[in-house]
Amino acid sequence: MLRYLGRRLWQMIPILFGVSLGAFLFIHAIPGDPARLLAGPDAGPDDIAAVRVRLGLDRPLALQYVYFVRNALAGDFGRSYRSGLPVSQVVASHFLPTLALSLVSIGLAACAGLGAGVLQAVRRNSLGDYASTVASVTGISTPSFFLGLLLIYLFSVDIHWFPTGGMGGPRSFVLPAVTLAAAAAAQIARFTRSSLLEVLGQDFVRTARAKGVTEAWVLVRHSLRNALIPVVTIIGLQFGFLLGGAIVVETVFSWPGLGWLMIQSISFRDYPVLTAEILLFSVQFLAINLVVDLLYAALDPRVSYR
Repeated sequence: MLRYLGRRLWQMIPILFGVSLGAFLFIHAIPGDPARLLAGPDAGPDDIAAVRVRLGLDRPLALQYVYFVRNALAGDFGRSYRSGLPVSQVVASHFLPTLALSLVSIGLAACAGLGAGVLQAVRRNSLGDYASTVASVTGISTPSFFLGLLLIYLFSVDIHWFPTGGMGGPRSFVLPAVTLAAAAAAQIARFTRSSLLEVLGQDFVRTARAKGVTEAWVLVRHSLRNALIPVVTIIGLQFGFLLGGAIVVETVFSWPGLGWLMIQSISFRDYPVLTAEILLFSVQFLAINLVVDLLYAALDPRVSYR
């Protein structure tokens, strides 16, 4: 296990270098000059040139990347062009709202998706199966911005149950969490249904039933556990997307998370913050994939990492 873990961690290093290079080149290719935005609309060419020198944008692009990698390895991602604060402080302050919203959303999505998927598999071709399937397809097909605006109109503007946006008390989590969880729950339900149907047709399930094991025990102990590997994979992927900052949903609900920060940083051409966010998203995905792979051995004893 430790050898496998060390090998996976070692493989992350070239991936992160590749991501950092691609992100650095892509961000600097965005049209617009942050020095001009920072200097102001009335600044002259000399003022803009002075700002470029102060930000280090007058150096060749290759040299800028070398300095960025050197400083990043020391934990220094520079300062935000927009606020002047250290990038690590800016990203950390917006990461916590995204983490809180993601945990609530993935919890709702996992509970709803697993429940609906098990219902569809156990009651195959029944009215409940058809209704759950229609709900799942609707959840996948509905754009998140439309669902978010619809929920705001119904539950905030019309009946005033929840706030229209912002991060406050527990009630402020409800609408954005439901909006994010809808599509994720639909995906989880579809994977749960197909995986559980495949397991329910296996010989060991028929053997357990022939021995007189109760249907509930067959479902929970024998079937569902063996069907969870693809489900855990999709839950991990959905959680990674949520941690990456649901840009549309956070914008609709004015949620001060990473997605909202990315929109603001793109508008201001805040290169250091954008680069740090993309690297953070990559680290999150790599870490979640590693955790999911390690969970396979806990779910299925046949999986070994020796």
